[in-house]
Amino acid sequence: MSRGLPLLHRRRILVSGAIGGITCAAVVVGAAMADQDDGSGDANASTKAAQTISCPAVAGSLPEIPAEAQAEVDRNLALLDTQLAEANKRLSTSQGEGGPNFVQNAILGPLADKRKSTLDRIAISIGRRAEKPAGLDALAECTLSGGEADSGATPTAAASEPAGGGAEQGSGAEQGGGAEQGGGADAGSGQTISCPDVASKISGVPAAAQAEVDRNIALLQTQLDEANKRLSTSQGEGGPNFVQNAILGPLKDKRASTIDRIELSFSRQGSTAPSGLDALAGCSLTSG
Repeated sequence: MSRGLPLLHRRRILVSGAIGGITCAAVVVGAAMADQDDGSGDANASTKAAQTISCPAVAGSLPEIPAEAQAEVDRNLALLDTQLAEANKRLSTSQGEGGPNFVQNAILGPLADKRKSTLDRIAISIGRRAEKPAGLDALAECTLSGGEADSGATPTAAASEPAGGGAEQGSGAEQGGGAEQGGGADAGSGQTISCPDVASKISGVPAAAQAEVDRNIALLQTQLDEANKRLSTSQGEGGPNFVQNAILGPLKDKRASTIDRIELSFSRQGSTAPSGLDALAGCSLTSG
C-alpha cells in the first residue's frame, strides 16, 4: 500500500519517525542522568549521616588509681561515655542547622568543655590520695570522623575557656529549655541574654582560693558578653531553635563548667562551696 503514496508523503513519514526516535532517546538519557543525580544526592546525605564524633581514650592514660578514688573515677569515666553519646545523638539530629561553624560551636566546643571538667574531677580525685596525674586536659578535644568533616571551624565556642575548665557534666548543649527556647533564630535585635548573678551568692571564700574564684567570676561575664555578641551577629541563621541550640545551650554549659571550677577551688582548700550554685547556670532572652 505504501507504493501508492506520493514520494513527498513517504518522506514526511520517515522524518516523523526519526524525530520520534530522537525524542525517545533523549527521554531515556534524561532519566538516566536524573537517576545519577538522585543517587549522588543520596550518597551525600548518607555521607553526612555517617559522621560521628571520636574522642581520645582516657582510661588507658590514667596512673594506678587509689582504691579510695576508684568509685569516683569510674563514675567520671562513665560520664565521659555519656557525654560522647549525647554529642553524637545531637550531631545526627541537627543536620542543616546553623551556619558553617555550627558543629564546632554547638556540639564539639561544648563537648570539649564537658570533658575538661570531667577530666579535672578525675585528676583531683586521684590527687587527693596520690600524685595528681598531669596532661589529662590534652584528651578533652574531640573530632569528627567519617563523611565530610564540615565542622568548618575554628573552635570559637571553647576559645575563651581556660585550660583547666570545661563545661559540665550531665546534659548536652541542648539542655535547659525555658523562656529562651522560643527566641528562635530571628530573635529581635532588641533582645539580649541575661544570666543569674553568681558573685552575690558566694561567700566565705578561702584566701588561697580567692584569686581562682575571681578569675572564674570574670570569666562568667566574658562568656555572657560573647554570647550577646553572637546573638546580635547571627540574625537569620538556623532553624527555630537556633538561639537555644547554638547560643543559650553552649552558654549554659560554659557557665556550669565555670561554676564547677569555683566549687572545686573551695574543695581543694578543704572548704565547702555555697550550695545551689549549679542552678545559676541557665540564662534566658530578655527584651531590650
